[in-house]
Amino acid sequence: MKVQSLSLCSPAGCNCACKFCVSEMHRDETRRTYPNLIQGDLAERGMHEKEYARRMAFARDNGCNSAIITGDGEPLVDMRFLDQIAKLNWSLQSPFRWIEIQTNGCLLDDDRLSFLRGTVGVSTISLSVVDIFNDDNNAEAMGMKKPYHLATLCNKIVEYGFNLRISLNLTSYMNQWTAEEILERIKDLEASQLTLRQMYSSPADNTPQDNWIKNHEYKRKNRLVHNYVKDLGRPLERLPFGAVRYSINGMSTVIDEDCMNTEVTDAAKYLILRPNCKLYTRWDDEGSLLF
Repeated sequence: MKVQSLSLCSPAGCNCACKFCVSEMHRDETRRTYPNLIQGDLAERGMHEKEYARRMAFARDNGCNSAIITGDGEPLVDMRFLDQIAKLNWSLQSPFRWIEIQTNGCLLDDDRLSFLRGTVGVSTISLSVVDIFNDDNNAEAMGMKKPYHLATLCNKIVEYGFNLRISLNLTSYMNQWTAEEILERIKDLEASQLTLRQMYSSPADNTPQDNWIKNHEYKRKNRLVHNYVKDLGRPLERLPFGAVRYSINGMSTVIDEDCMNTEVTDAAKYLILRPNCKLYTRWDDEGSLLF
């Protein structure tokens, strides 16, 4: 099995209320389906930690080098979980050394940045953003209690020695900007990597999140930014799950048109290690249980 990465799904809640949040569509159902055994079952914690570590080792045995800390909420809400998985990882015979975290950025301060670097071993911070030009718009779309200054946060991440990836959720907020302006702004934010993320909506659902995504479609009369990257970027390699990585403006850029991993391929885009200590290959389908 070819595996691109292992997603370590934090059981943390979220400090934001993103208008487009896929997880929010089914949060209660998700908690029932994937109970938090890695933390919640104190009587059997030792057994659950062994099962969790065994599945981490399985991913490594199948050639997976990258672990991404993510979740249905914001991973930085639960620092205890981050400390727990760090200890489990470093206990493996062959631990993950390429570790990333996906975050909305609201809780990133000096203490957490030091902890991520020194204790967890994170090397890349992937920052989810909706509007890279307007902090107030970004806060509104992501349901933040108060906006943060994006440029200042990005600078601090880079100063701490992390690779900075901007994960730009493509919505109508980007419609007024040309592809050149978007890429120039990402470069100004000191990012070395960029993911252009196509918004996902559930065709059978009519949730507020689905409706928001439909009403905030990214579209322009002239060239879309992902088409610009495909046309002018230098193709580097095809990733195991099918997407092509490009170099453009000195940045590594991936166009993620399948953020829920719904396409059927010979490779697993990622394995997902849930808080119930079991591995899955799809975020939205408990039938994707691997073991």
